[in-house]
Amino acid sequence: MKAELPKWAFAIAERISDEWAGKNDFSEDAVVLKNSLYALLLESPEACEQLIGTGIIEENYFEPLT
Repeated sequence: MKAELPKWAFAIAERISDEWAGKNDFSEDAVVLKNSLYALLLESPEACEQLIGTGIIEENYFEPLT
């Protein structure tokens, strides 16, 4: 997981910030939210792992579609 942490952290941060209700009205704040979440998830691999396989991000998010 350690090697894959940055890609998962970025995907989770991007997903959450993209789904944030205020994104359209406060697009600059959505970027701040994404960057903050990414930094926090990098610092907490356990928290990042807990989100994988939830409604936030699917466990097969990076698997190619067939």
